[in-house]
Amino acid sequence: MQIIQSGEIFDVVVVGSGATGGWMAKHLSEAGLKVAVLEAGPNVTPADFTEHLQPYDLKYRGYSPEISRNRPIQSMKGACEESNYHWFVDDIENPYTHPEGKPYQWTRGRQLGGRSLTWGRQSYRLSPMDLVPASRDGFGEDWPVTYEELVPYYEKVERYVGLSGSAEGLPQIPDSIMQPPMGMNCGEKHFQQHVERATPKRVLIGRVAVLTQDLNGRKACHYCGPCDHGCVTNSYFASPWTTIADAVKTGNCTIITDAVVSHIETDSNTGLARGVAYIDRLTRQPREIRAKAVTLCASTLESTRILLNSGEGFCNSSGALGRYLMDHVTANTSSRLPIKEHAVWAGAPVRPNGLYIPRTLNLDRPHTNGMIRGYGYQARHAIRYDNVSSIAAKPGFGASFKKGVHSLDSYVFTLDSYSECLPRWENQATIDPHVRDAWGIPALHISATWSDNEMQLWHHSIAMAEEMHRAAGAEDIKLPTNPTLPGGKTHEVGTARMGKDPRKSVLNEWNQAHDVKNVFCTDGASFVSVACQNPTLTMMALTVRTGDHIIERARRSEL
Repeated sequence: MQIIQSGEIFDVVVVGSGATGGWMAKHLSEAGLKVAVLEAGPNVTPADFTEHLQPYDLKYRGYSPEISRNRPIQSMKGACEESNYHWFVDDIENPYTHPEGKPYQWTRGRQLGGRSLTWGRQSYRLSPMDLVPASRDGFGEDWPVTYEELVPYYEKVERYVGLSGSAEGLPQIPDSIMQPPMGMNCGEKHFQQHVERATPKRVLIGRVAVLTQDLNGRKACHYCGPCDHGCVTNSYFASPWTTIADAVKTGNCTIITDAVVSHIETDSNTGLARGVAYIDRLTRQPREIRAKAVTLCASTLESTRILLNSGEGFCNSSGALGRYLMDHVTANTSSRLPIKEHAVWAGAPVRPNGLYIPRTLNLDRPHTNGMIRGYGYQARHAIRYDNVSSIAAKPGFGASFKKGVHSLDSYVFTLDSYSECLPRWENQATIDPHVRDAWGIPALHISATWSDNEMQLWHHSIAMAEEMHRAAGAEDIKLPTNPTLPGGKTHEVGTARMGKDPRKSVLNEWNQAHDVKNVFCTDGASFVSVACQNPTLTMMALTVRTGDHIIERARRSEL
């Protein structure tokens, strides 16, 4: 932890060091502003990376009891494993509550870089129609920013982050600035050919924030597989070795780790924010840092928790703070594709990317049988069918046995739908008056359920997934009986939404609080709708746009 001199006042304090916090720090410090970044967890160095560890390198061979004991919620995510569980919060120290019978799955990371260390990296722009949902079907509100206004910020982020993928000219997922796409294996090409021949679906390689060409000192991916364990070549985008590193290089950015923010401090005379109060994670001592402006980039629910803990009615004259929580509801389907692999060996290297099938529902109409919005699909890469029984059944010994194992004749194929969740008033986060975290900060109470429209989309997506599996000639098709839990896709957005009308929203079109003009929030809390695309790319674009606004205000001495 870096010690701040008594009385030092920064231009901007940024809460959070992940995808959005890193961008805000980089953008403002490169413009000459004095910036402090507060991170609730410790620093991260390459010594923490575990992407090349094998199960036999681990004490519990990948099944540490520490995970389920202290991280019962975090361990519900497949990415939380023995070798990287320290990048997921201790659920005992960081509690939250939900109504009985209405579970919510909140995944969190507290270390420098936040969830940018463990995110799925799929990156898609919102389309023009996604930003005017209410104009199309009458539900909710339109965004206060247009697609055309976001384009230059999308481009700036994409050039720096380094996305790989293919340009397709599809209006529902506008093309990004991308490096060459990763290749499909034989099973995926088989699936693509048969599905595109039999249905109106397009089957693409994912657009992913992983390099296929060197960029700014970062090396192209070497396909070792587990990106959410770190990367010695910095091939996937995470803030510590990109945006945060650039911010620190300017000499204008101070990083303060182990700083658990509790609330925003305000000036009793002006009503403006004067800084941020936090607890030292290690010593439990209270601290305060002063700044002319505060930018929340702590993740959707954490930023909202800070606002709710900052005083009765703080930034909430609309009553919308904590409301309109959204996520993606997912249907997980799988099958076996009985086809041979023509390559000599299709095991390692492991591609950190899968297929993407863009939305086709309601593109040319506002609804289908009363069902509004839509869904897309993501397919984890097809893998050769290699369970124990299939391997044991292969004849021979030595070289002949190895040859048999290498020529397995099936692929396991998984296809997950991502359906849009509607912004509803009743899906909300509030402060639980009876529960506090390990640092004495009041915890959240999260109440969210799927609406009838989400369930209609979920069922529709299952039927279409089954159709695609069958079109590819799949066998052993497995369909789900229950949707994922709210929060389960780690795409939570909303709760401090943008809008031009201060009676209906928390933030204006510049991600600036209507009520407190020197408070900004640029993470997922600001979203007006969630669409069906992964949200992080849009969060980063909004952050850079807001950064421009803050820089201009500073130039005019208006911070």
